[in-house]
Amino acid sequence: MLSFNLLVGVCLAYVGFLFLVAFAAEKRAQRGKAAWLRSPIVYTLSLSIYCTGWTFYGAVGYAARSGLEFVTIYLGPTIVMIGWWVILRKLVRIGRTQRITSIADLISSRYGKSTLLGVLVTVLAVVGTTPYIALQLQSVTLAFAVFAPSTAEMQASDLNSTALWVAAGLALFTVVFGTRNLDVNERHHGVVIAIAVEAVVKIVALIAVGVFVVWGLSGGAGDIMRMIDASPIAAWEIQPERWVTLTFLAGAAFLCLPRMFHVLVVENSDERHLATAAWAFPLYLMLISLFVIPIAVVGLAVMPAGANPDLFVLTVPLAFDRDGLAMLSFLGGFSSATSMVIVAAIALSTMVSNHIVMPIWLNARQGGATVSGDVRNVVLLSRRVSIAGVLALGYLYYRFSGGGEALAAMGLIAFVGVAQVLPALLGGIFWRGATRVGAATGVTLGFAVWLYTLFLPSFGVGGVMSAATFEAGPWGIGFLRPRALFGLEGIDPLVHAVFWSLALNTAAFFLGSLLSFPRPLERLQGATFVNIYRYSDSARGWGRSFVEAEDLLMMAQRILGAGEAQALFVAAATEQGKAGYLPDVTPDFLERLERELSGSVGAATAHAMLGQITGGVTVSVEDLMRVADESAQMMEYSSQLEAKSDELERTARQLREANEKLTALSIQKDAFLSQISHELRTPMTSIRAFSEILMDGDGMEGTDRRKYSSIIHDETLRLTRLLDDLLDLSVLENGQVTLNARDASLGAVLDRALAAVESRAEPGALRIIRGEAGGEVALYTDTDRLSQVFINIVSNAQKYCDADDPELRIEYREAGGKVSVDFIDNGTGIPKQSQSLIFEKFARLTDQRRAGGAGLGLAICREIMARLGGEIEYLPGQGGAAFRVTLPTAAASAAA
Repeated sequence: MLSFNLLVGVCLAYVGFLFLVAFAAEKRAQRGKAAWLRSPIVYTLSLSIYCTGWTFYGAVGYAARSGLEFVTIYLGPTIVMIGWWVILRKLVRIGRTQRITSIADLISSRYGKSTLLGVLVTVLAVVGTTPYIALQLQSVTLAFAVFAPSTAEMQASDLNSTALWVAAGLALFTVVFGTRNLDVNERHHGVVIAIAVEAVVKIVALIAVGVFVVWGLSGGAGDIMRMIDASPIAAWEIQPERWVTLTFLAGAAFLCLPRMFHVLVVENSDERHLATAAWAFPLYLMLISLFVIPIAVVGLAVMPAGANPDLFVLTVPLAFDRDGLAMLSFLGGFSSATSMVIVAAIALSTMVSNHIVMPIWLNARQGGATVSGDVRNVVLLSRRVSIAGVLALGYLYYRFSGGGEALAAMGLIAFVGVAQVLPALLGGIFWRGATRVGAATGVTLGFAVWLYTLFLPSFGVGGVMSAATFEAGPWGIGFLRPRALFGLEGIDPLVHAVFWSLALNTAAFFLGSLLSFPRPLERLQGATFVNIYRYSDSARGWGRSFVEAEDLLMMAQRILGAGEAQALFVAAATEQGKAGYLPDVTPDFLERLERELSGSVGAATAHAMLGQITGGVTVSVEDLMRVADESAQMMEYSSQLEAKSDELERTARQLREANEKLTALSIQKDAFLSQISHELRTPMTSIRAFSEILMDGDGMEGTDRRKYSSIIHDETLRLTRLLDDLLDLSVLENGQVTLNARDASLGAVLDRALAAVESRAEPGALRIIRGEAGGEVALYTDTDRLSQVFINIVSNAQKYCDADDPELRIEYREAGGKVSVDFIDNGTGIPKQSQSLIFEKFARLTDQRRAGGAGLGLAICREIMARLGGEIEYLPGQGGAAFRVTLPTAAASAAA
């Protein structure tokens, strides 16, 4: 017999191996080498999380108790996959177009971004998945118990302790690889590849046990067929109503289980993968169930009476001293259970975070979505806590249900619970008349009936419900008995619960939809979801808004991260024909931003956050016409007109901006001529006056002579600086400058610049905070010119930062062969209307006489950075004035 300690050691080594696999996959994805991670084979193997501990252990026990009925659990998904183009293709297209993160997100988004529906579906999913998680914990703990020392069989307290440790370990793994960062696509490459590996392990293990049973113990296929004919399994008779119910239930659960929706829709990177999975996954199901009956038959024949048939895949090899095969079988069962729990915890934590935690946090924050603070941290923390909470609920269900239910029974309870989402799901993607009221009513009623007729009774008589309630109904009302609702008696309890819960759910869904009128946004979303192949873009729900793009950028940075948010805004501005980071806040841009935010915080929360900033959601006349109009010809004509209108508007806007900029530059040039005349006349007048004094002062004392000479010298230097700036800018613009490039580190250049600025500054005038990373980046550049740029930026912060306690943050960012240095102060920043002018010659945004100079500093910086192969730009949305200096690294310069 295998040592229990050896089993634990092998199990830990296996988990460590999965850690390495997941870690390596994530690193490859970060380097952009993730093509094979998105292959159709990996996608198909990830679907194997449908085959949990129930499949590996419970299917054999199910067959031993109920014959071929276990096949229904695989028939349902097989039918769904074979007809993939009917439902699955549509769900994947909707998921990719709408940036759906979970099944709760899809339901919420379809019915007008409803927060209420998101909460309802999330609560149902958590409660409905709890028995399934308990099933996995039970299967693993029972497997450990098989290897416990025979001299002291594991007691209930030992099993509970094992289940607790397993739950804690799974929570740790899920937190590490499921919430490392906030991916806007909600894809977890490390977790998916680990699940694919586990899929291979469990099918190999089950086939190995099957081969041993058929050819190692029974003498071949002929002998095993004779054993099957002679076994009690052969006497099993089909129950049509239960067979049909279970097949339908398995297909419904395949679509509605949070973990299955996650791998089917959210983790899908290419719609074409469904075509491969349509035949490959049914093949996988066939292979993994191929030896279930032989193992069950041989187990019943060779194991002692009363042996648990759920564990035949372990106990049969152990009974014949096949320790290696038993170990492989244990790892297969362990893989089946853990992969399911990991993905289920990720999916449920995403739902809890996006549809419960974030709406509460958003409503509790004063100031709405633009207040300071990192939303990403809130989301990640809530997901980590949710993962622990979900596994804790599974463990508690395992404890309070006694862990005595057959694995198949616990799995079916979960199936019925999550199937309550099916009417709202299918109605939402095929029926435009479905409404939020109908969906909420149906889900709530079906959920309540499932709780009453199946979930609560699963704790046993006296567990949650009293014996009197089971026998006579609550308060003695017989037609409300949980196992004979409305007087329907004499049928299987599972069939009874499925019939009443889904019948009442569907009836309430249709009745509620027919009696209620959808809101405009519901109609828009309904048209888009139902006609998703015609309308690839999301339905319009935003009108013209007066919100500033900079406010939207500030919010987006806190959710998506600074780099991703800025890239999104730059791309949108470029598409609109604008330069810089700030696009026009058009309905198209708001829709695009909402889709991006939805990938991180869910559709309902993203919609609410944008609604707070923009002051609410409006629907334009064109939007309502799109919903009402069924004519493809009119739609085509309308979109052509809209495209032409947008083009004309964009051209007019560009002309207005160019005219405004030319006007501003003309005014600045006039101001410059006046200012330069003043700057030249003042020192020249001083020089002339004091020169005449010196010429006429024959008897002047030495002290006065030195004083007047010093004034003349200072005024000469002032003139020289002004002329140097003008000459420097002219040389740079004409390309006549000679660069002295050499190897240097970014930190050294910045140190030199800061030392020069601080030597001329008043003590304590500006506090400078430097980021830790990035200072050692190697450069090949003209360090004198680069230092000149840094000095100018820091000097401007010293002069113009108007905060009570002025502060300048310097942050580094390295990516794609370039390094960026951000200089961000805590002042009021530069007004939007002036941001496009600050790099022009003669630009002065304040009093022309303040701080000296003629407004040439940033223009010189722009020309220097252009000659160095980089750029300098103003960075909006940072709270204060912010400048970004970008230049190539030494490696990139050498490769150029």
